[in-house]
Amino acid sequence: MQKTVFIASLLIALSGCAAKTAYRDSCANNLDAAWRELDLAKAEGFAGTVSYSKALTLLTGAKTSQQFEGYQSCTKNAEKARFYIRESRAGR
Repeated sequence: MQKTVFIASLLIALSGCAAKTAYRDSCANNLDAAWRELDLAKAEGFAGTVSYSKALTLLTGAKTSQQFEGYQSCTKNAEKARFYIRESRAGR
């Protein structure tokens, strides 16, 4: 009986850790790509647009989420930021 409880507790603990890191790679990859795209937009002269400002704000939030292991939120914000960067480069 004790073995069963121990194994069940171990599985629950491990599944909780796995759920915490599900978006870790996606978060890191999207953040890296978004910062590179943001730098390109700035170099091309789109740093003054509203979309650029929105993207920068979203990336700051994504980085904060990453620091607190909120990987799903980080991924979502980085993807939104990449959208606004594309909008900025398109002049919108």
